[in-house]
Amino acid sequence: MAPLYRLDGRGPLQASVFFSDFARRAFRILVPGAHVFIATNPLLSHLVYGPMLERGFEKRGEVIRLVQTLRGGDRPKNAHREFADVTVMPRSSWEPWGLFRKPCEGRVQDNLRKWKTGGLRRVSAELPFCDVIPSAPTRPEERAISPHPSLKPQSFVRQVVRACLPLGAGIVLDPFMGGGSTIAAAVSIGYESIGIEVDPQFFDAAAAAIPALAALPGNGKASSKIGSNAGLDFQRSCTAAAAGTVTPC
Repeated sequence: MAPLYRLDGRGPLQASVFFSDFARRAFRILVPGAHVFIATNPLLSHLVYGPMLERGFEKRGEVIRLVQTLRGGDRPKNAHREFADVTVMPRSSWEPWGLFRKPCEGRVQDNLRKWKTGGLRRVSAELPFCDVIPSAPTRPEERAISPHPSLKPQSFVRQVVRACLPLGAGIVLDPFMGGGSTIAAAVSIGYESIGIEVDPQFFDAAAAAIPALAALPGNGKASSKIGSNAGLDFQRSCTAAAAGTVTPC
């Protein structure tokens, strides 16, 4: 998500209204059993999760991205020497990604057969997809390709994107495309995807960056689409059905 709804003085009520509208629109276009991943932060996640539940989504947990950031950990402002042993709030070392699912039609196995959704793709036959993923800040070479302020690293996003289509079939939708990291991950893995971005400058920058991001070595399988815009569907508005939604940046 690009980046998590800057409040800009509008307050939590307006944020809840925004995400309520997002959840309503997402519920309408997603197929039964489709999953939604939403990148948030520990202070604002409740503004996202509540509206998603109210609109009918099931909360399926959280994926925790373990990453050291510069948020928090500071001493009291203008009194750091007087209170040298005090931290105002914890130094943030994790990023929560809310995981939601549109209810299945019947049993999960029935939904998988009909819609190819309802679960998450395993890492391997022995290892399921797990909800804690060690990560690192986005690499300088990735930021050089796509200088969006909240670009997520391919090493992390490819794991989330791969998991969202349990049978490897369907469409990955990123309605807040930002710097293009989600779409690049989908291209790298070989998934069909749709990216939507309201900001024309970010849209053009992402369209140019996605092939290069997708071509970077990482934990996604290379796709024959890498190196061109073939097979990529960039849109500024969309009403298509989707099998999975990932909303980082």
